[in-house]
Amino acid sequence: MISGFIVKKGQMARIFSEKGKSVVVTKCIATPLTVTQIKTKEKDGYQSVQFAYGNRKNLKQPVSKKLDKLKIKLSPKGFVEFKALPDTVLEVGTEVSLDSVFKVDDTIKVTGISKGRGFAGVIKRHGFQRQPVTGGQSDRTRAPGSIGAQTPGKVLKGKKMPGHMGNKQISTLNLKIAAIDPVPGQLMPGLP
Repeated sequence: MISGFIVKKGQMARIFSEKGKSVVVTKCIATPLTVTQIKTKEKDGYQSVQFAYGNRKNLKQPVSKKLDKLKIKLSPKGFVEFKALPDTVLEVGTEVSLDSVFKVDDTIKVTGISKGRGFAGVIKRHGFQRQPVTGGQSDRTRAPGSIGAQTPGKVLKGKKMPGHMGNKQISTLNLKIAAIDPVPGQLMPGLP
């Protein structure tokens, strides 16, 4: 089949496995993907499948013309491409659901955008310790301290300093699927 799916992070929950063990999971809500293009090694140099996902109010003209040509009645939020396994047999316009791609106990990699925390200091961003409150200083308790020696005459690259924190793409590896609920389209990955 294909090697991925688009989901939206939902609430945290607790479910019980067949052995009676309590497992903490994150509910991930999925909408069906619609095949819009099939790429082959002969034509494109690699093998993958392009999907349309989500819903959008207004479509841009090039996108609507592309979908009209394919006779697909959708207004997708965007397009995504996943590698296709050699035995994949899909046609343009078919919908792919969550339970046809994944099964319970499959190991997956989850990628998403972390929460943005704005401009953060070194204590919050890098876990620095606070400086002493006493000893003649009044406003240096949360400062990073020295940022380099005199000899190089410059701040070395990669120095841990204040700056923008979060809002980055982060991946979590080796999560096991604890449950799949096909009717609302929920995937529930838990701890490995």
